[in-house]
Amino acid sequence: MKAFFEGIQYLFVNILFAPLDFLRSLELSSWFAANTINWIFMIICASAMVYWIKQLKIFEDAGTEKQDTTAHSFLK
Repeated sequence: MKAFFEGIQYLFVNILFAPLDFLRSLELSSWFAANTINWIFMIICASAMVYWIKQLKIFEDAGTEKQDTTAHSFLK
């Protein structure tokens, strides 16, 4: 049973966390390079929000947006 848990430890520490260890060592030399993945995610989220807001504006201008005052039938 001890070998099983040591195998799990080896998997996580030496294999799955290797990219995170690389980023941790990279941060000492270049903060911007280490946080590149964060900037990529922020750009993706910002572009998705812009797209979503544009789509909301298109549907509102077309008048197809359902503007019901109650969200559920049990609130009537």
